[in-house]
Amino acid sequence: MNTLFDTDIALETKGYLDLDIDPDLDLVEEINKLKKEKNAIILAHYYQDADIQDIADYIGDSLGLSQEAAATDADMIVFAGVHFMAETAKILSPDKKVLLPDLKAGCSLADACPAPVFRKFKEKYPDHVVVSYVNCTAEMKTLTDICCTSTNAVQVIESIPEDKPIIFAPDINLGRYLEKKTGRKMVLWDGSCMVHEIFSAEKIAKLLHQHPEAELIAHPECEEHLLSHASFIASTTGLLKYTQRSNTQTFIVATESGIIHQMQKASPHKTFIPAPPNNTCACNECPHMRRNTLEKLYICMKYELPEIILPDHIIRDARASIDRMLEVSAKAGL
Repeated sequence: MNTLFDTDIALETKGYLDLDIDPDLDLVEEINKLKKEKNAIILAHYYQDADIQDIADYIGDSLGLSQEAAATDADMIVFAGVHFMAETAKILSPDKKVLLPDLKAGCSLADACPAPVFRKFKEKYPDHVVVSYVNCTAEMKTLTDICCTSTNAVQVIESIPEDKPIIFAPDINLGRYLEKKTGRKMVLWDGSCMVHEIFSAEKIAKLLHQHPEAELIAHPECEEHLLSHASFIASTTGLLKYTQRSNTQTFIVATESGIIHQMQKASPHKTFIPAPPNNTCACNECPHMRRNTLEKLYICMKYELPEIILPDHIIRDARASIDRMLEVSAKAGL
C-alpha cells in the first residue's frame, strides 16, 4: 500500500492521470463511497459522457450549475465540466475545495477571449456596460459588469437601461441572436464555440428531407444561417424541456450531443438525431468536455487533485458580475 509520501511522489513524477487503476475496481461504487466519506458533491454538465451524468448529484447547464454551486453545503465540489465552470464554482464557494477531473478540459470559446486583449478592447468603449457570457475565464469576469448564460441572456440584456450601450463577449453568434431577440444593437466580441460552428447546414437539410416529421432544435451559439432554419432555439436545458412537452416525435438536435442522453431518458419513446458536422469526425462532441472520464473522476476524488485555486482579488472582482446575473435570474424566476 502506498504511503502518503509514496503517493505524492507518484503524483509528481508520473502524473496523477497516469496512475494505474485496478481493472476490477467498481468505479461507480468507489466514487459513491468517496462522496460520502468526503462530503462531496459531483456537478456534471449535460455535455459530459453518459456514465458521468448518471453518477452526478446534479446535471445541468451553466446557469443551473452556477446556482447549485452557490447553494451546496458540501465540503468539496467535484466539477465534471470544463475549466471556466469549475472556476465559477470556486468564485461562488471560495471556502470549499473545488476539483476538476482534468485541468486540460478547457473551452474554445473562453480561449477566444483572452482577458489582457479584451481589457485593451474595452478601453475603446469606456461608457459601455460589459455583458459576458459565463463561458469565459475568471479573469475575464473581473472585466465584466454582468454575466449571462444562454438561459437568462435575454433577461440580462433587457435589465440594462436602453440608454446604456453594451459590449457583449465572447460569443458573436449568441450576441447576434440577442440583438435580434431584444432589438438592442451591441458591440460584439468576435469569439465562437468550435462545436456549435461545425454543424453542416447541407447535411441537416438532407436529414430534414429524410425525416419530414422531424423538428430542428438548436442552441443559440450556433451560426445564424442554421438558427434561421430551427423551429426552436434555447439553452441546453430549454431544449431538453421543449422535447419533453412537444408532441413531435423526432428531433434533430443542433448542440453538443451529450444532451441526447438526458433527452432519451426523459422521452424514451421519441427519436433524437444529433446534427451532423461538416466532416466525418465526431466534431459535435466537445473534445474538452469529453476529457473527463470515470477513471479521472475517481482519481481526482481519491487524491483531491487537481484543485482549482484562484487569487483572492480575482474571486472578489469576478463574483460581482456573477451575483448580478443570479439576481436577474431570481427576479425572472429562472
